[in-house]
Amino acid sequence: MKKDNIVKYSKKHSLAVIITALIATSLTACDKAKNDISSQVSIQTNTQASTQESHQETAISLQNTPSHNLAIWPAIQSEVIADKSIEIKVKQLLATMTLKQKIAQMIQPEIRDITVEDMRRYGFGSYLNGGGAFPNNNKHSTPQDWIDLAETMYQASIDDSVDGSTIPTMWGTDAVHGHNNVIGATLFPHNIGLGAANNPQLIEKIAQATATEVMTTGIDWVFAPTVATVRDDRWGRAYEGYSEDPEIVKVYAAAVVHGLQGQAGEDFLGDDRVISTVKHFIGDGGTVGGDDQGDNISSEEELYKLHAQGYVGGLTAGAQSVMASFNTWHGKKLHGSQYLLTDVLKGKMGFDGFVVGDWNGHGQIAGCSNENCPQAINAGLDIFMVPTDAWKPLLENTIAQVNQGVIPMSRIDDAVTRILRVKYRAGIFDKPSPANRQFSGKTELIGNEKHREIARQAVRESLVLLKNDNQILPLSPKLNILLAGDAADNIGKQSGGWTITWQGTNNENADFPGGSSIYDGIAAQVKSAGGHVELSEDGNYTKKPDVAVVVYGEEPYAEGNGDRENLLYQRGSKTDLALLKKFKDQGIPVVSVFISGRPMWVNAEMNASDAFVAAWLPGSEGKAVADVLLTNKQGELQYDFTGKLSFSWPNSPDQVVNRFDENYQPLLPYGFGLQYGQTSTVLNNLPETYKLIENKSGPTQIFNGKVEKPWKMYLMANELQTPITSSSQQLPGINYRTIDKVIQEDAFKITLDGTSNAGFRFVTANGFNEDISSVKKDDASLVLTMKIDESVNKLIILSMNCETVSDEAGSCRADIDISKALNNLPKEQWANLSISLDCFVKQGVKFNKIMVPLALHTQSPLTLSMSNAYLAPNANSSSTDNVNIAVECAL
Repeated sequence: MKKDNIVKYSKKHSLAVIITALIATSLTACDKAKNDISSQVSIQTNTQASTQESHQETAISLQNTPSHNLAIWPAIQSEVIADKSIEIKVKQLLATMTLKQKIAQMIQPEIRDITVEDMRRYGFGSYLNGGGAFPNNNKHSTPQDWIDLAETMYQASIDDSVDGSTIPTMWGTDAVHGHNNVIGATLFPHNIGLGAANNPQLIEKIAQATATEVMTTGIDWVFAPTVATVRDDRWGRAYEGYSEDPEIVKVYAAAVVHGLQGQAGEDFLGDDRVISTVKHFIGDGGTVGGDDQGDNISSEEELYKLHAQGYVGGLTAGAQSVMASFNTWHGKKLHGSQYLLTDVLKGKMGFDGFVVGDWNGHGQIAGCSNENCPQAINAGLDIFMVPTDAWKPLLENTIAQVNQGVIPMSRIDDAVTRILRVKYRAGIFDKPSPANRQFSGKTELIGNEKHREIARQAVRESLVLLKNDNQILPLSPKLNILLAGDAADNIGKQSGGWTITWQGTNNENADFPGGSSIYDGIAAQVKSAGGHVELSEDGNYTKKPDVAVVVYGEEPYAEGNGDRENLLYQRGSKTDLALLKKFKDQGIPVVSVFISGRPMWVNAEMNASDAFVAAWLPGSEGKAVADVLLTNKQGELQYDFTGKLSFSWPNSPDQVVNRFDENYQPLLPYGFGLQYGQTSTVLNNLPETYKLIENKSGPTQIFNGKVEKPWKMYLMANELQTPITSSSQQLPGINYRTIDKVIQEDAFKITLDGTSNAGFRFVTANGFNEDISSVKKDDASLVLTMKIDESVNKLIILSMNCETVSDEAGSCRADIDISKALNNLPKEQWANLSISLDCFVKQGVKFNKIMVPLALHTQSPLTLSMSNAYLAPNANSSSTDNVNIAVECAL
């Protein structure tokens, strides 16, 4: 842990946690201290200790691991009972399999890291597409492209010419709010909105519609539902949870499993159903500080009562797969917990399906790597999810460990028995190949009207009315209505993360054929009724409106990228509040429609609004919002508000509050939600001041696992450039793809073949210059965390630029050759490259009007990976383990 990260870390952890971390960090620093060498460009090697701090389980825990008590856990009777005929088939097939064939059933690679020939050679039991991975690396792959890949992989898996196996493979996908990786699919509200609807029958319909659209593309298996009970809204996956209380979670888990898999009996896992996965086992919603992949320190009784109820519901309904969680329980990684995976889940709770890992989660176990982890198998993991090129050494190492007795053969046979059992139950051996199944190729089912109407119902029922002064809502469609805010006509923003791309970013409305924005719905009804509607993101108008409907909220995010230190909305940049006040100052009534993946502290925004609607993340059917906000032409209600908070609304930016807390004082309680005609209880003078520890010396991020605001990333090749909108892209001479450094897709790799002058650049997203002069202090640097695979033989030009993007020789541009520094980097090892900002100032860069904070291009063959890029003061002296190598600033 670097010193400049301690302040940020302290905001989400107790003193005991900080002291423990500081002691560990100090020991590492003393053990690995190196002499600093002053220079303008330096190389800082990431130490093994810091890598282990990120990758492996920590000892940070506020109490000792509790003694285990199996009596706490229930014996669950699944609706799906054992079938003797299936058990006989499994046993007979298992007896014919070689060790290599068995281990191949336990390996799940990702579509970007295997070929059809790999499938033919190894016969993997399953494979997946990660969030933002597509057939042919094409974001706009058609449903037929998905079917074609499913068919070729299936045919390769049953081809015994190389591996001797004819066991069909399975494709798993994260269809978490509809078939969300496929262009044109119906996208339902995220789980937080569905929790507010509190309608299990609707949830089952949503799951069945999702199963149908998934089956249309020939896919067998869905990684849903998420059944986390969210106890800290700062968690970046809060919107994946239905509620802070297990009451709804338990019921919904059963409803989703029934919708995806069907009911036990004739309907179970038929031609119109998919295998479901309850995830993530267990406690991911209760980590300290809401840290994604952090430590859950609940007692065992709390672990069961709060965090296991979704599994009680889902396993009772017959879920056939459980996904292990990234988090730890009292410092022990769940992927390596024999007690929880085997003794509790498979033993006491009687789960007879298979346990699949999460994205290289096994590699985070102490003593493990992505390529080598017998501990996970011995603990009870049945399938390694290994989405990188680590799958091959992992397979080979696991075979060797069985032969050496490190992994008992009985454990392998148990795992493969579970996998084959589920395949037989799901009819994988008997169903036609993916291209010939009941729904395959019926592309009219993708985003069909019946499914979209289910989604519109979910949108209407998920909306929660928090404030309605003077009964301003519902609005007459005959009024002159202004639609403002950057989410008013933005289907990507209203859909959130896990939407086409993993983070839900870099999407345009054109990426949602058949979908609708909130503006679309209001505009259609207002125009039909004879009213007037105007769309203006910044709030300017041609005719003064009767009312302004302002749609705004959080930018899309997924998993750890959404972790927050507090719940203050737009901290330090209150642009949306300024827009609301602009209307209030002009005497224009304001209706706020708030888009978010969690409750947030928006006191100021509520004060500036006459009505306030929590719309959560409604998905692709934004037009349904108008059904609730507007009356019909005759002035009659179309739909009333029925949504109720399934998360308590915070009373302060740093409040962690949950139903049944001993001192329960939220701003708005669990279950709150107004209907038309009810008097608002939210006052107009809510406190707007707060006390939070400011970190004024923090870095200005450009890239940190994702492109940070206000920047946008482009690939360049000669005169061509294209924005990064997918996890894999290319231009002539350059290929780009996301990779894993510590967690899923937190870095990118570019590969250049030297045939063109190619590279990448970060540019202001809005086309305007940015003032980042506050970072320009003594010893301030541009820091890049990168890895290089081979030496380079030509110039590697790193640039900053302002004035205009195309200003190749302007007065506000700097070019620095970093080829010598790159050649001094340790090969195939992550390291920090620090470049003094004085290098750029001397060439004329003005930090008060930056347009391109970072660009890199070369004509040299190059394979370079990057996980971090930021501007920070005192970067050269922020760590004691620097290895600094001086180079010239100038080109």
